[in-house]
Amino acid sequence: QVQLVESGGGLVQPGGSLRLSCAASASIFGTCAMGWYRQAPGKQRESVATLTTGGSTSYKDSVKGRFTISRDNAKKMVYLQMNSLKPEDMAVYYCNCKIVRAIVDINYWGQGTQVTVSS
Repeated sequence: QVQLVESGGGLVQPGGSLRLSCAASASIFGTCAMGWYRQAPGKQRESVATLTTGGSTSYKDSVKGRFTISRDNAKKMVYLQMNSLKPEDMAVYYCNCKIVRAIVDINYWGQGTQVTVSS
């Protein structure tokens, strides 16, 4: 079982920055492919950034060059640095741990943290 707790959301003006943090509870954190997802009102949850156990990253096109995902395995933390925030980035952001299995992957989710981008 992996418990994930996000923090760092809040209200920021357009063009501002936020750093989201996600703390994991389990010793198996090192086996997690980590990701940040977001869900805006009336929209489906979407992938924002992912970071594999091997260190490979991927980003949603609209956040490339603005967002950076990173992890600290020793601290069992994953981060999302968000710069040049836009109103369209406003959403609830969720931390995800995916453990790849042969047949069905196992996914764990945090409770989410609200990011509001508004002047």
